[in-house]
Amino acid sequence: MPARITVNLNGKGEFEMWLNPEGRDILVKELQGLSETNDHFHLGPKTLGEVEVSNRPYRSDDKLLMHGKVLFRTDSWDAEFFPHVLDQPVPSR
Repeated sequence: MPARITVNLNGKGEFEMWLNPEGRDILVKELQGLSETNDHFHLGPKTLGEVEVSNRPYRSDDKLLMHGKVLFRTDSWDAEFFPHVLDQPVPSR
């Protein structure tokens, strides 16, 4: 079967990601490939994203999310650029 990844907000506004086995494998591979030198990937339609998302909702009241980005962040980067997201300061190296 072809990979299928559907990303949506349901009728309650909750985020959902629907994956078939092939879609799961692609997503896991992309997540495992993230590093300090490869710090993000895009979700989107076939022509725009490294990870293709489906344009077919599961339910009639789902709001499809057709574009997105997954970003890898180290604690040291966040300590420098976005310290407010950390629970406590990160010690300097």
